[in-house]
Amino acid sequence: MLRLALFLGTNLAVLAVLSLSFRILGIDSLLQTNGVDLNIQALLIFSAIIGFAGSVISLLLSKTMAKTAMGVRVITAPRTTTEDWLVRTVHDLADRAGIGRPDVGIFEHPSPNAFATGWNRDGALIAVSSGLLEHMGRAQVEAVLAHEVTHAANGDMVTLALIQGVVNTFVIFLSRLAGFLVDRLVLRVERGHGPGFWIVSMIAEVLLGFLAMAIVMWFSRWREYRADAGGARLSGPQNMIAALERLRQVGNMPALPDEMRAIAFNAGTVQALFASHPPLERRIAALRGADLAPGGAINPAPRNVTRG
Repeated sequence: MLRLALFLGTNLAVLAVLSLSFRILGIDSLLQTNGVDLNIQALLIFSAIIGFAGSVISLLLSKTMAKTAMGVRVITAPRTTTEDWLVRTVHDLADRAGIGRPDVGIFEHPSPNAFATGWNRDGALIAVSSGLLEHMGRAQVEAVLAHEVTHAANGDMVTLALIQGVVNTFVIFLSRLAGFLVDRLVLRVERGHGPGFWIVSMIAEVLLGFLAMAIVMWFSRWREYRADAGGARLSGPQNMIAALERLRQVGNMPALPDEMRAIAFNAGTVQALFASHPPLERRIAALRGADLAPGGAINPAPRNVTRG
């Protein structure tokens, strides 16, 4: 998923820059009040500052990064009847969802794809690929747009930033704690930080980062069910199901990188942990068995669907 890939990439870059800067400036040394004992409170504050800085900056830059990375052309003055319909449809869906009218854009790619991003639900960007407009009928495109409008209305990017900030905090906290324990208990460094602290903390940060990503991807999969339900309420259940069925039919087309694609894939146990979207079969089955009345929830693990 594009918005998630860009968000995570920016987040990791900011974390790396801040961590390196703090080490060069010697701020890490403040974690030891007497040069020997670890100041847990200071470490937690330090971890939260770096962790939330990465996620907040990623959130604020998400709209700009998406436009730049995918070459999105924002429609300010529709050139064709299709563009005019696209803008009017998104604005109508936004009005019905009770949010500000998003910017609407198109990017060139043969695969059917769409994304919503932005730090503010009332100032989001919703973009669709040229392939989406080419391979889907208007009723199906409207369902996809309703799905993306629901992402914006639910404030999914803000929630994602908060979750990412929390997991970042614990990744940094636990990696530094692991480095300190190895320094003191294994390498017997009595004062300050030895090489073991930096090596172990870096390795632990990478390993814990993978576990943290699994948590973020779990949230991403869960919110797709919510967005499907919202899309069905706005555009009609049959249109939403038809759009997902169409995505499954064209699944063998050239696609974006795994973390950017709008089409979920059936994966093994390990791969499934890092999938940003649930399998299409489960999403379709969930829609068919869901209560889609206003406020109705969608079951992310329907009983009549075999787990993959």
